[in-house]
Amino acid sequence: MFKNNSILMNMNSIIRKPFRYANFHVVYWLIGINVFIFALTYLFGERQQKMMTVYLSMIPAAVIELKWYWTFVTYMFMHGNISHILFNMLGLLIFGMHVERQMGSKEFLLFYFVTGTLAGIFSFVVYYLTGNLIVALMGASGALYAVQLAFAVFFPNAVIYIWGILPLRAPVMVLAFTALSLFFVFTGTGGNVAHLTHLAGFAFAWLYFMVRFGVNPWRRLTGR
Repeated sequence: MFKNNSILMNMNSIIRKPFRYANFHVVYWLIGINVFIFALTYLFGERQQKMMTVYLSMIPAAVIELKWYWTFVTYMFMHGNISHILFNMLGLLIFGMHVERQMGSKEFLLFYFVTGTLAGIFSFVVYYLTGNLIVALMGASGALYAVQLAFAVFFPNAVIYIWGILPLRAPVMVLAFTALSLFFVFTGTGGNVAHLTHLAGFAFAWLYFMVRFGVNPWRRLTGR
């Protein structure tokens, strides 16, 4: 019994061991890489654009048949159009800078890639179980929604102006986005937007705070 407790304590100490704090503005690097890859897809011809989309997006059939497991990460750096990347990068800039400053750059990188990758894997499982194997998942939205939850947890009293007009406290914003994503999932009216990936980003960010930091996000969001 003592040995088992000792193992659990050691595991917890490893899982929750903090990084030495440093802020080297990794958000700017992430935005730069996203913009660079997006620019490349438009600088090349149509054939090369399609090749980049196939090789970097997460396509369930390619993961199953060709073992393209790297796409669980690279899908986060592919975007379909200008509005797609503009919205995601603006959100990453607005929320990501504050979260990175709070976490530190190393922790932020771990958080970003863990939540984004797990959101991609979750989406793959859903697509596989529903037989939707040809869809191409792309975009940083899963990781971005995780960053938004982290922002609300760290700054529950912050006020965000939606479209520059509607003021919402950060926890209300997160709950509203979650409700909208759930509505689109259950009604099937979300178009080509991967709302399940968004929800997965929220869910894995929630788990990350509980496992990595030992923090219950609900208490932070509600002030209880």
